[in-house]
Amino acid sequence: MTDIDRRIINDRRKKPTPGLSWYNFLGRRREFRRRLDQKKAGYVDHYSSKLFLFLVLILGLNILDVLLTMVILDNKGWEFNPIVRSVMNLYGDGFWIWKFAIVSLSLVLLCLHNKFKHVKHIIVGLSLIYLLNILYQVFVLVRL
Repeated sequence: MTDIDRRIINDRRKKPTPGLSWYNFLGRRREFRRRLDQKKAGYVDHYSSKLFLFLVLILGLNILDVLLTMVILDNKGWEFNPIVRSVMNLYGDGFWIWKFAIVSLSLVLLCLHNKFKHVKHIIVGLSLIYLLNILYQVFVLVRL
C-alpha cells in the first residue's frame, strides 16, 4: 500500500465555499484554476478591480439618477416609472433612501455571484441602462 492510499484526507471541496465567510477577508482565491471549475458557478475570495469599477459606476449613476429625478420633479416634470412614483407618493423626498438601499443590496448580491453564468453581462447591462437613463434625464432637463 502506498503512502497516498493510507492517507485519510477530508476533501475541502466536497462542500462549496459559502458566499459570506472568513475567506472573503483572509482567502486568496481570485479566479478558478481548473477548466472544469471555470465552467461551473462558484465564489471567490477577492474580486477584480474591473468589477469594482462597474459596481461603483452603477452606484454613482443611481445617485445621479435620484438627483436628476428630483430636479425634474421640481421643474414640473413627472416620474415615468409607476413603482417609483408610488414609492415617492408614500415617502416623499425620502424615497431616495429606499432606492439607494435596494440598489446597493442588489449590487452586493451581484458582486458575490459575479462568477456565475451571465452575471457579468447583467452588471454591464445595468450600467448601460443607467447611463442611457441619465442621458435621457439630461435631455429632459435641457428641454424644460
